[in-house]
Amino acid sequence: MLTLLRFFRIVWISLRFGLDELVLSSFNHPVATGLLRVIRFGTRPKSPRGVRLRRALETLGPIFVKFGQVLSTRRDLIPADIAVELALLQDRVPPFPSAEAAACIKAALGAPPEKLFAHFEVDPVASASIAQVHFAVLHDGRDVAVKVLRPGMLGIIDQDLALLKLVARVIEKLGPDGRRLKPREVVAEFDKYLHDELDLVREASNCSQLRRNFGPDTGRGGMLMVPEVVWEYTATTVFTMERMRGIPISQIDRLRAAGVDIEKLARSGVEIFFTQVFADGFFHADMHPGNIYVSDQAETLGQYIALDFGIVGSLSEFDKNYLAQNFLAFFHRDYRRVAQLHIESGWVPADTREEELEGAVRAVCEPYFDRPLSEISLGQVLMRLFQTSRRFNVEIQPQLVLLQKTLLNIEGMGRDLDPNLDLWKTAKPYLERWMHERMGFAGLRQKLKKEAVHWAQLLPEIPRLVHDNLNRPHASPVLINELVLLRRAQEQNNRLLTAIAAVLAVAVAVGIWAITR
Repeated sequence: MLTLLRFFRIVWISLRFGLDELVLSSFNHPVATGLLRVIRFGTRPKSPRGVRLRRALETLGPIFVKFGQVLSTRRDLIPADIAVELALLQDRVPPFPSAEAAACIKAALGAPPEKLFAHFEVDPVASASIAQVHFAVLHDGRDVAVKVLRPGMLGIIDQDLALLKLVARVIEKLGPDGRRLKPREVVAEFDKYLHDELDLVREASNCSQLRRNFGPDTGRGGMLMVPEVVWEYTATTVFTMERMRGIPISQIDRLRAAGVDIEKLARSGVEIFFTQVFADGFFHADMHPGNIYVSDQAETLGQYIALDFGIVGSLSEFDKNYLAQNFLAFFHRDYRRVAQLHIESGWVPADTREEELEGAVRAVCEPYFDRPLSEISLGQVLMRLFQTSRRFNVEIQPQLVLLQKTLLNIEGMGRDLDPNLDLWKTAKPYLERWMHERMGFAGLRQKLKKEAVHWAQLLPEIPRLVHDNLNRPHASPVLINELVLLRRAQEQNNRLLTAIAAVLAVAVAVGIWAITR
């Protein structure tokens, strides 16, 4: 019942702000024009369309605001007037009353702000869809930012997610590509990440992890600045962190005036993104301009500053290796390898013809090589790949939805910073170096070191385990049966076992070399 009421509310708000005009007015047909007049009761919206769309999304709640934030970075896909208005959703959502923020801090930390902090700014410095931020000063003199969760968010989000789940079920049952697109799994991923955003302790832990990943002892010092968490003033609904000073990445004129090298900044952004994805498998997945600043301090001028860690993505080793090989194959224009990777991963049916898939991928990607970012739209590329995937029954991978969203955000920011940035040439050397470190001799040595602890515990126990099994009562028939089964398996998988033996031989040789070195 609540889901149905929420649906009617969405329809009502859409009509109230004249959003029907954005759809029906594009049809030059008398029936559409007449329907538009009936819906509006003969009236015409007075405010600009971008303003109406932004206000409607703000009224509808956090999920719709998130959608607007992502859309605001795609100026190549939406009109400029709409993009400018939607950009206000990044950090200028109307704040909730400061008295409610103070009450939330008191309930979470056990004391009002005026006692917890030496100074607390009542007016928020930024307000977003999930929370708002107040600046403060600790009693030890440290400047901090205090993030406070909006009251009542859980109920609103649950209502919208219930509606999305209903729509996903309908699409899965009635849509021609319903099963392949996995809409329910995609919504489930979205559900998980949104609920994670409501737990500011989880966000603080994400912040802490990302700070460690780019700490000075990692060799990445100077790439990305991440605030330090103040754990004693952090709870589920309150997150206190080091205050960071910088310029929003969208304010390019201010960045130039501060002496920031914009072209270098654009290249660094690409490297930071690929480092997070492929080296760590842990990446900031909400990288709209409201969450990314650039330091304007003399000692750290031009360094990126990451904020808002409510949504992060993670990739398994399989995902990282698969994606890296795909990217490298694309960079080398090896479309046959791209087709092979899709078939080997099981993302397309096993009976897919390699040469057909290769030709389809080539038709999508080849026109975009050797062109500056200003002439390339990843949104258009993804749309064409989506059409190709439908033809070949490619299964959508829900765990990569966040990565796709982040890629679009990165492209939007990169386009604003340096339209002439060659995305392919910038990323290719990094990926080649990363693949060499993982797949080459150095990577094999690192894996052996990592697994040495486990083997050191297991190997001494093998003689005792074999002796115990041989002396166990009634063990002989069991062992005989096991040997028979093992022999059959060896006969059926002879080639596989030979390959494994070769790999083990190489591993032993490398291990001996590492020990004696």
